[in-house]
Amino acid sequence: MTLGTTVSPDDAIARLFFTDEGLADPVPLYHLLRETAPVHHSATGAVFLSRFDDCDRVLRDNRFGKAADQREGGLIPQGDEATIAFREEQRKRMAANRGAAPSMLMLDPPAHTRQRRLVSRAFTPKRVEQLRASIAGLADAAVARLAEARTGDLLDLVGFPLPVAVIGTMVGVPEADWARFRSLVTASAAGLEPGATLDELKAAEAAGMQVGDYFVDLVAERRAEPADDLLSDLIAVVDDGGDRLTDGEVIATATLLFGAGFETTTNLIGNGVAALLSHPDQWQLIVDDPSLIAGAVDEVLRYDSPVQLDVRRALEPADLLGEPVADGQAVVTLLGAANHDPARFGDPDRLDVRRDDGPPLSFAAGIHHCLGANLARVEGQEVLRALVARCPTLRLDGDLVRRHRMTLRGYTAVPVAC
Repeated sequence: MTLGTTVSPDDAIARLFFTDEGLADPVPLYHLLRETAPVHHSATGAVFLSRFDDCDRVLRDNRFGKAADQREGGLIPQGDEATIAFREEQRKRMAANRGAAPSMLMLDPPAHTRQRRLVSRAFTPKRVEQLRASIAGLADAAVARLAEARTGDLLDLVGFPLPVAVIGTMVGVPEADWARFRSLVTASAAGLEPGATLDELKAAEAAGMQVGDYFVDLVAERRAEPADDLLSDLIAVVDDGGDRLTDGEVIATATLLFGAGFETTTNLIGNGVAALLSHPDQWQLIVDDPSLIAGAVDEVLRYDSPVQLDVRRALEPADLLGEPVADGQAVVTLLGAANHDPARFGDPDRLDVRRDDGPPLSFAAGIHHCLGANLARVEGQEVLRALVARCPTLRLDGDLVRRHRMTLRGYTAVPVAC
């Protein structure tokens, strides 16, 4: 993408969310923002951050939170009048339904602290590591199907089946129900996009309701008849003081973990393999030396993060990098821009599986650091191990089709030949 000198910061933000060019390659726009307006008070009232240290600082600053009760206020231009009106009505419906237990993703302390503490008792790093052998087996089976087919869409053959099998088994969703969730979670995730159309917003709300209703029934089943799964553990978990999750909190947590557990991991696999195959020298490095795979996963997370931004709101009037921010004002941390900040990563636009510049911000930071980060990394590592072993000459076999989304970045298809 070639940018003229007349592109303003607000124009750059609009291009990021609303143009095919910006969605396909946001990095030049990230650089423009970082160089011309790294702390940009936009025309919509939101503040956009594009430097690594600034984003990291805000994500760890408890003066900035999710503020579920202060969701009004624009982040970017959000379409025509009908779309804006629907978002406002949707916000009011969410506020009226607040008693149904909001997702942990939208909570601030002390409610967030309590819920995450309880969930963490069931969703532990040790539990994830114990799953590595089964994840490796699932990855090998998925890649074996690709190797047998010789050609196909990596997402259909590996990128979706593996994460949904892992998180489905872990949470306790019966295998017969896995396939139905692909379209539902993909549709509901569109509601996170500031540039979503009215039809996408309506479909997202309908899909979200279907997923929620499903887990209402499944939680009732597990409460009546516990099983060896995370859902049963969430129902049973009790802290030292006797506190436990309500059914509404279990439903909200299960919905979050299951949806995030394969939507973002599918994008990690698709984005990662596409990036490596688009840079054959980097693919060959991990083929020749599989010990580089763990670092390669972190590098593709940095290079083309499945999550490109995270939003906080000021919980009180605050000073942000020397500038005032009002109570409730939105602050958008552009994680994709932070991951391409030359002050943090040397030659940031180059894919380098040997890079050792520290972790990217792809899983955010602070109290909302992604609970499933370890699980996603393990899945990414085991997929690459299986691909390197079974398909060392893997190559792209057609055009990459980018999904028309900014927040959750990924492809609709990654055609490959093994």
